[in-house]
Amino acid sequence: MLFPATQRRADALGARLRAARLRRRMSEAEMAERSFVSRTTLRKLEAGDLSVSAAILARVLEVLALDGDLDRIAADDELGNRLADARTPLPHRRSGPA
Repeated sequence: MLFPATQRRADALGARLRAARLRRRMSEAEMAERSFVSRTTLRKLEAGDLSVSAAILARVLEVLALDGDLDRIAADDELGNRLADARTPLPHRRSGPA
């Protein structure tokens, strides 16, 4: 079970994958064959079912020539960077005459 906002993102991802497949005039059967998955698994992915493995998502993206998108997943971790910066000690200042 996913949080509602996460499920909406998963649904949107599935819709984008389906739209990309259709823009390439590729049938479900052809996409499934080229991705080495069953049509049922492809339908799950296109329906936003995130129980499909990351390996299958990567293969589908590769067949669609969208595998470069994998490089953008978690690439900009603003929160993590801010947390790391907050834990980094400030340089020690010397006291007294310079």
